[in-house]
Amino acid sequence: MDVQKAKRVLQEAGFTIRQENRLPNNTGYQLRLTSGQVVNVYDKGTFNVQGKDPDRIKNILEKAYTDAIEIQQHGNHVFVVYGHDQNARTELDALLRRWGLEPLFLDELPSEGQTIIEKLEKYTSQVFFAVVLATPDDEGYRAGHQDEKKYRTRQNVVLELGMLLAVLGRKRVAILIKDPESMERPSDIQGLIYIPFKDSVNDARIQLAKELNAQGYHIDVSRL
Repeated sequence: MDVQKAKRVLQEAGFTIRQENRLPNNTGYQLRLTSGQVVNVYDKGTFNVQGKDPDRIKNILEKAYTDAIEIQQHGNHVFVVYGHDQNARTELDALLRRWGLEPLFLDELPSEGQTIIEKLEKYTSQVFFAVVLATPDDEGYRAGHQDEKKYRTRQNVVLELGMLLAVLGRKRVAILIKDPESMERPSDIQGLIYIPFKDSVNDARIQLAKELNAQGYHIDVSRL
């Protein structure tokens, strides 16, 4: 972990850096936080924490370091699930590529004789993060209650969302939901990351970038 990465992780966790200096032996940087901790980040990639409640800072930095290694192992791939909204798919594809990421779409990946489920299992295990486009492609309501009709996303999207949550966990799956006021959410599980947008996926870019950065990616704000 370099000093810029450490600074970004600490700032995103809510800490304020009061002072930054090179270490006296010129082997790295020392970051003094307003909360009382001192973080030494060495040029060789290691770090240590001193001062008040050091374990909290250490755990935050260690998680960021572990996530960064896992991201490197998976490359810059992000799995994308979508329904019938081709415009939203195209916009998300362009957005991720502008950020230096490589979106993976299931229908563009080789099947190699696998069933859809087998193909999903293979490729979802090869990514670190996923984005699900929940767009109003279908309509639905309780039997006998047509007055409750609402838009909903495609059933294949719901299936793939469930598999991604099982493999990656809630924090690594972002659900971009279009026009949420008129849509039925694909799941009522608490703690899922729902990012609303109205007409364009670009409306969700700031929040999506924050979620990616929180998981160890580095999305350049100048590319938003």
